[in-house]
Amino acid sequence: MADILVLYYSRYGATAEMARQIARGVEEVAEMQARLRTVPPVSPVCEATEPAVPDSGAPYVTIADLEDCAGLALGSPTRFGNMAAPLKHFIDSTSSLWLTGVLAGKPAAVFTSTSSMHGGQETTLISMMLPLLHHGMLIAGLPYSQTELLHTTSGGTPYGPSHLAGVDSKLPLTEDEKLLCRAMGKRVASIAKKLISTR
Repeated sequence: MADILVLYYSRYGATAEMARQIARGVEEVAEMQARLRTVPPVSPVCEATEPAVPDSGAPYVTIADLEDCAGLALGSPTRFGNMAAPLKHFIDSTSSLWLTGVLAGKPAAVFTSTSSMHGGQETTLISMMLPLLHHGMLIAGLPYSQTELLHTTSGGTPYGPSHLAGVDSKLPLTEDEKLLCRAMGKRVASIAKKLISTR
């Protein structure tokens, strides 16, 4: 079995639910499995530390999780058109992997959630791709053969799955959003499986 790392930060739960849907899509591909991981919040207090294991949800990611994966799905809520600081903090710690090129040639995808329709979904997704491109990863978007992209009235972009959470961050994922998340997971896992078979 090969692992697709589904790595996310979630404040109110929407991005975590997207990650679970993406993991379901990954596991539709034979011989592939999802490894769900999250990151701890950051604090302006220098002495603040988080426990090694979160109280609930996915375990915290390690560099080894990223190093060992066959592919990556990276998710974050939007923060002013960019990924949230906790996820960026972890990505900024991956220089050792960049130096060795261990992620080069592996497939990657991105996903996000916003409180408003025009709250920066596409800029967040594109900005999340930049460090992955520096690592040499192969970006997998969502093709328009996923017909949900043509008629969604909530989230969903060709750059990756997205979700419209509403101003109180309580809107559940729509059926279109769930289908696009699962399609993305399946796409990354299928690409990774093909790449593994050619090595």
